[in-house]
Amino acid sequence: MTGGARAFLPHFPVELPVPDLRPWASGNLLPGVWSFSSDRPGPHVALVGLIHGNEIAGGILLARWLEQGLRPARGRLTLILANLAAFARFDPADPTLSRFVDEDLNRVWCDKVLDGPRDSAELRRARQLRPLLAEVDILLDLHSMLWPSDPLMLAGGSLRARQLGQKLGVPPLVVSDQGHSTGRRLIDHATFSAEGSHRTALLVEAGQHWEAATLATLEACATALLRETGLLPGGAVEHPRARAAEVTRTVIAGTHSFGFVQTFRGGSVIPERNTLLALDGETEIRTPHDDCLLVMPSPRTMRGHTAVRLARFLED
Repeated sequence: MTGGARAFLPHFPVELPVPDLRPWASGNLLPGVWSFSSDRPGPHVALVGLIHGNEIAGGILLARWLEQGLRPARGRLTLILANLAAFARFDPADPTLSRFVDEDLNRVWCDKVLDGPRDSAELRRARQLRPLLAEVDILLDLHSMLWPSDPLMLAGGSLRARQLGQKLGVPPLVVSDQGHSTGRRLIDHATFSAEGSHRTALLVEAGQHWEAATLATLEACATALLRETGLLPGGAVEHPRARAAEVTRTVIAGTHSFGFVQTFRGGSVIPERNTLLALDGETEIRTPHDDCLLVMPSPRTMRGHTAVRLARFLED
């Protein structure tokens, strides 16, 4: 990220303590990867933090559980600190700078890209992790958001993932979407998304990157998954069933002058169809249907980047 792009963003205070991940950098399976098996049969569940180096809440949670000696009651549990190289650059005074080293690690999960000739720090890491991920039954990717927003889960195009997210119930919203045109996310990799695959992957967006509440949401979500799968004893966590929505339109800024007509928070619902949301140069961006859910709007969007996703609620 260039200095000019960073100046384009607001300053958000870092409420969370920067974790010391040095004790966990070596891993017991791969660098930054810790895997533990029980003598009782069960699923292989993976929790992934720090796909983006500045999303430190996931790193804090995994480090805490490693320090506490968390072990699965059944099956296998793998904790992955995904992009330690980017995290090593994290500076609370300039916290957006360390999102990645060379490119976004959450846009490279296409086998054509991974098997291709291109090279970057993130591609090397993805290639290193890919064989392990092929062994995972259920994956939860721990994320947070730059702009304040209600927390949600992203299920990609997988019905299995959406149903699991609804069952977990935390966060209380699960959104099905088709990802990003700029590259495939980890949850979109064929290991989890291919037709006929029995494997499942969810991405949780737990709140603003550096708010204390974000860490609490990540912990509640990950705990619910481990209880649901039996890796933690005590049975499933009782949460109300999450509501489901499906993205109907992804709005990508076509000009440098894209701007919302008012401040919208992620999770807001616009009651009426054809309500004006934004101006993209001279083009009006309006809601395509009633009860339109705004998914992760970005108030300051550069040309070619996603400004907001618009979604419709689904009936159970």
